[in-house]
Amino acid sequence: MDTHVFLWLQTDPTKVGPILDRLQRNDAELVVSVASGWEIAIKYSIGRLSLPEPPEKYVPSRIKAINAVALPVELRHALAVSKLPPIHRDPFDRVLLCQAHAIKAILVTADEEIDKYPVRTFLVPTRK
Repeated sequence: MDTHVFLWLQTDPTKVGPILDRLQRNDAELVVSVASGWEIAIKYSIGRLSLPEPPEKYVPSRIKAINAVALPVELRHALAVSKLPPIHRDPFDRVLLCQAHAIKAILVTADEEIDKYPVRTFLVPTRK
């Protein structure tokens, strides 16, 4: 799942819309990329993200709370970024795309730019 979806599941599940029910009913394994943890840590450290506790406690505890597993970033994921067309410039999202492709996962996101790649996605309709 994209980093913003992971954060919304923690802070404001109503933003995620109907996907929350699907995630809870689905037998598929939920994965959160280590790249999302990295993105959260960076945003926290530069003051762009407020958390109730430091990211080194927050991220693992919230991954566990939603019964997900952490997906490591492998060298093949990082290198596959070079093959992506330049539709989306966010480096974290580009790694998430490569990971989803490598493990044949559906990438849950609200980012319409991600949905333009040839990777299986579930585009979350956000509630305003």
